[in-house]
Amino acid sequence: MMKISIDAMGGDNAPKAQVEAAQKAAQTYSDLEITLVGNEEEIKKYLIKEERISILHTTEKIEDTDQPTTAVRRKKDSSMVLAVREVKEGRADATISAGNTGALMTAGLLHVGRIKGIDRPALSPMLPTLNGKGFLLLDVGANMDAKPQHLVQYAIMGHTYMQMVRNVRQPRVGLLNVGTENGKGNELTKETFSLLENANINFVGNIEARDLLNGVADVVVSDGFSGNLVLKSIEGTAGALFSIMKKELTSSLFSKMAAAVLKPRFRKIKNQMSYSQYGGAGLYGLKAPVIKAHGSSDETAVFHAIRQAYEMVDQQVVTIIKSEVAKSVNEE
Repeated sequence: MMKISIDAMGGDNAPKAQVEAAQKAAQTYSDLEITLVGNEEEIKKYLIKEERISILHTTEKIEDTDQPTTAVRRKKDSSMVLAVREVKEGRADATISAGNTGALMTAGLLHVGRIKGIDRPALSPMLPTLNGKGFLLLDVGANMDAKPQHLVQYAIMGHTYMQMVRNVRQPRVGLLNVGTENGKGNELTKETFSLLENANINFVGNIEARDLLNGVADVVVSDGFSGNLVLKSIEGTAGALFSIMKKELTSSLFSKMAAAVLKPRFRKIKNQMSYSQYGGAGLYGLKAPVIKAHGSSDETAVFHAIRQAYEMVDQQVVTIIKSEVAKSVNEE
């Protein structure tokens, strides 16, 4: 029986989103047990079906405004820390939180630990593409500064994830850069380019940010600073475009009539470009799956984060990453 722990108190829609998603996941996966960590009284307001769902009670939680390292060390009984410790102590195979990103990263490092051969874990979300397949971006802020060998490790982990979980036979791995030509960029990207050319992956070269949503690569590697800028730019642009469309389509009676006719199409477009269908951002490089769900995650987004964690455990992604990293170290 697979077991997943969930920080039920993290995020804007907690614990409602987490409880409803857990119930849906328990119905979907007959071999899954879920532990909801948080305030039992609040959780039980939404818990209708308790089959294979248990509650680990605590009233303490880490706030988004808390300083990550301090919060993890001082709030040892917080819902996030206890959820991560379920993995450390062998009572869960994976954990999920929509709470404070820095705190989850810190808790993951302290209690789960890094895979041998991985210098720095990467925070890595799946982002939407126009063809609906999406791409994995590593890193989006776990490490603002990176060395070439870190980006190569990201590439190996991303390549493995896309093969095992997203069922992409030969994932195309690209390097985020300011141009597609060889030799472009700063010292970091130039040296990384050379290393990726010789790595045992399907490296397709430099990728420009403007081409990301066109699906030019399945995995894109970057330092955390640049990756975070890309992530926030995509989120902000998408939000602004939908706001403009909504304003224009409600500006007159004629526009409202046209919007009513086109509503199913707009809903399809919104779903295609929504993060909620892709799961959360994995903290790749840790010894067990730790998934960071978006802070504004609703039931659908949390459910897909659970699905993501389930598939990572089921396909033994962490074990395979360990093997691939060991191979790359031996080849050097």
